Amino acid sequence: MPLKRDEKGGGTNADGTRSTIYCSHCFEGGCFKDPGMTAAQMQDLVKGKLKGFGFPGFMAVFLTKRIPRLKRGSP
Repeated sequence: MPLKRDEKGGGTNADGTRSTIYCSHCFEGGCFKDPGMTAAQMQDLVKGKLKGFGFPGFMAVFLTKRIPRLKRGSP
């Protein structure tokens, strides 16, 4: 999710500051909300949500193709 579209302005780091990397749906208090989720699983989840919002399938694929390149592991 683009941070500018995140209703909370991004996730939170362990010290309570806003994360400049992760959204509030994935990251809170310095931890991933679902640390066991793989990039492929995240792509599938987001594609489903986008399709639920009415995005065509090709657009959902396009918008999620960069997920595997996001920084993973401990921030």
